Amino acid sequence: MPFIEVAGYLFHRLRQMGVGSVHGVPGDYNLTLLDYVEPAGLRWVGNANELNAAYATDGYARIKGIGALVTTFGVGELSAANAIAGAYTERAPVVHIVGTPARELQDARKLIHHTFNDGEYRRFAQIHAHLTVAQASLRDPRMIPEQIDDVLRQCIIHSRPVYIEVPVDLVDQRVPDDRLSTAINIAATIPLQSHNAVLDRILGRMYSAKQPIVLVDGESRALDILDEIQKLIHATNWPTWSTCFGKGLLDETVPNFHGIYRGSFDDAAVRTFIDKADLALCFGPHFSSTNTFSYSNIPNVDRTIFFTDTEVTFGSDVVRDVPAKHISSLLIESIDISKIHRYDPYPNLPRDQALSFLDVTGGERITQDRLWKLLASFLRPGDIVLGETGTPGYGVRQMSLPKHTRLFTPVTWLSIGYMLPAAQGAALAQEELVTSSNYNGIQDARTILLIGDGSFQMTAQELGTIIRHQLNVVIFLINNDGYTIERCIHGRNQRYNDIARWRYLQAPGFFGAHEDTFIASASTWQELEKVLTNETVSSGKGLRFIELLLDREDAPAGPLSYLLENQKTGKRNV
Repeated sequence: MPFIEVAGYLFHRLRQMGVGSVHGVPGDYNLTLLDYVEPAGLRWVGNANELNAAYATDGYARIKGIGALVTTFGVGELSAANAIAGAYTERAPVVHIVGTPARELQDARKLIHHTFNDGEYRRFAQIHAHLTVAQASLRDPRMIPEQIDDVLRQCIIHSRPVYIEVPVDLVDQRVPDDRLSTAINIAATIPLQSHNAVLDRILGRMYSAKQPIVLVDGESRALDILDEIQKLIHATNWPTWSTCFGKGLLDETVPNFHGIYRGSFDDAAVRTFIDKADLALCFGPHFSSTNTFSYSNIPNVDRTIFFTDTEVTFGSDVVRDVPAKHISSLLIESIDISKIHRYDPYPNLPRDQALSFLDVTGGERITQDRLWKLLASFLRPGDIVLGETGTPGYGVRQMSLPKHTRLFTPVTWLSIGYMLPAAQGAALAQEELVTSSNYNGIQDARTILLIGDGSFQMTAQELGTIIRHQLNVVIFLINNDGYTIERCIHGRNQRYNDIARWRYLQAPGFFGAHEDTFIASASTWQELEKVLTNETVSSGKGLRFIELLLDREDAPAGPLSYLLENQKTGKRNV
């Protein structure tokens, strides 16, 4: 029977599953493990620190479908823990591989570095048990291939992080490689009579509805039902909205897609129409406070059918063991379009619209009430757009997106600084898909990061990783002199919302960019137009870095401007 080293087995499995690059930081307990990355056909990225590496892996995984991270034991894995928690919260399939001390050292409870010096080695794994959906401590070579396969399978099924410990003395231990000849299988759903009963119940509600709508949330990506939802939206032509988490997952150019439903912050006509809907099909709900505009965009429960991982919920009636992928596929196969309500005429409902420079006055200062809709005209099919927690994260939600454009916006975890490393990971995944001709035939896609000055200072080191790997990234840095999002919430004039005033346009050079890298600053619409129409910015390659100078209390219309106005009028924000 042929054999392969443990590390070789792990990395070959990851490559089979679609991983093309591995993020992480070298450390003394993972160095021999890293020797096997490139021989397996994978690219080693190498990040500035483990937190950034895990953020980048999260961004990579959301585009590619799975990502891999390697850290060292203790100090390295704990540095990554915050990002792993975010990946768990927002369902990014990250494989966290940790190089650990040799088994003999662990068993003897030796007092060594990267521990608490008390002989207790299991604390870090116990921490990660709360942050990952499955864990494997590799100890017995006879079980290792099966352990690895099982954990990777759960990563894909649940679209959440998993955790694999590889002791240094097992890295080159040989194990059978026969399992590598067969792809890791995901068990098919066994059709049950109860599934047909659920389907009939859904169809019955759909056929009787007189004012139906569709609401698409972000966990639909994890459920792998986007194709089915897209077919349903096209077939029914029912008015469709997304949440913040769901924006960018579907084709937003279809006429019955109306952008994000903003609940109490939305247009009155939209609120009235949705309130009067007698049926809402809600796919992949993720009802955190920040994703629901303080719970105001959750549809009426009694009139909604919710599709989650393995449940379909009719009001308060939960039907279990009905996988979303299975039931949505049955729905598409079975629906009789002639029996559903057809909107004729179609209701007059607003849609997100891009602005042009004809809509602004050139010499005026840039303001966020129009900036985001104007930047939408800069986008093209296949772009990945990331809006960091802060004013950019709220602003990008107003953008109308071309077809095949993905959007990252703050959802629930809201760890400031995430988006810069995530842009590195997403751009890398985008590059791999374009190179493999698996990107909807698109060759000129870009990754576009919109990030505030405060957030940039959190994870600025990953600019160097973007430069080193020559990734195609356009960065718009919103310089509004500190934490404007926090000023909106509380402390408009408090010093704790101030930050150091960096010379941001010098950052690309400091982090290794070539001297001809495009950098620019804009504070007026005229200056911004000059930047956006520059051929290098729109169609160049590599890093382009643009600083936008905005007023410190300027915020997009919506929750942030509402909170800011409360402070100005003396109301307390909670």
